[in-house]
Amino acid sequence: MSFRTLLKKFIGERRASLLAESALTLSLMVTMMLAGAEIARYTLLHQKLERIAASIGDLIAQAETLTETDVLNVFDAINEVAKPFPMGAQGLVNISSIGASGGSGPLINWQRQGGGSLPAYSLIGTTGSAATLPAGFTVLDGETVIVAEVHYDYQPWLFAKVIGPQQLYHSAFFRPRLGTLSAIQ
Repeated sequence: MSFRTLLKKFIGERRASLLAESALTLSLMVTMMLAGAEIARYTLLHQKLERIAASIGDLIAQAETLTETDVLNVFDAINEVAKPFPMGAQGLVNISSIGASGGSGPLINWQRQGGGSLPAYSLIGTTGSAATLPAGFTVLDGETVIVAEVHYDYQPWLFAKVIGPQQLYHSAFFRPRLGTLSAIQ
């Protein structure tokens, strides 16, 4: 049998077309499944960060008074709330107390960072400075607000084109229940 005859038989063969179609479909389905897993991971991370901000802010706001040890204990709980996502070098939590007195506008009374070592800064300001608050949010004279901010450096597992690397941010605002919490004792 000549090469030309073999080539004509190979080109005319249609029985293997199902295999080629299956390979194409399977690769497309696996890609979609992995992209879906990346989107699900991203969504779960956002939910965890919201939960961290709400839990930490609420824990601090429930205290009548605060010590440095109290704040450190709250920071220790962050890794449990964040599981399965590691905070470590990828995350950081800022807790701030904002108060207003004498008509000077809201000022940051104190601020602490913990729960991770990501180099990130509070978006509301620094201790002693005027607080940058969301539009429409006011702090009246004599009031105090506790703000918990969570920063997280998101790195995708597989598909950086689906959801690219970015720094995520969530915050929660609480009014203290039992004390002013304008200072840490």
